[in-house]
Amino acid sequence: MSGCTGGDPASGVMPADVETQCANTLAKIERALAEAGAGFPDVVRVSYILPVAADFAPCWPMLRAAFEGARPAATMIVAGLIDPAMRIEIEVTARVP
Repeated sequence: MSGCTGGDPASGVMPADVETQCANTLAKIERALAEAGAGFPDVVRVSYILPVAADFAPCWPMLRAAFEGARPAATMIVAGLIDPAMRIEIEVTARVP
């Protein structure tokens, strides 16, 4: 799944806080994986892109919970995102069972 960001899926509004953006992003990824017949345990690689490195720490509990069954190869990149309101982008690769 290409990079996914944390805008609210219903309204399209980008929440201000990174924790809500992370939760929204994980929910979108979970739905996309399910549509493909997969789930978080099938993820083999994940990339986290954040403009501010310190924003990773408050997201870590959610990320650990989502990916603990898979333990994918992971990379965290500090880089600008296309919209300054975006605080996290997540990209995953999964194997479909």
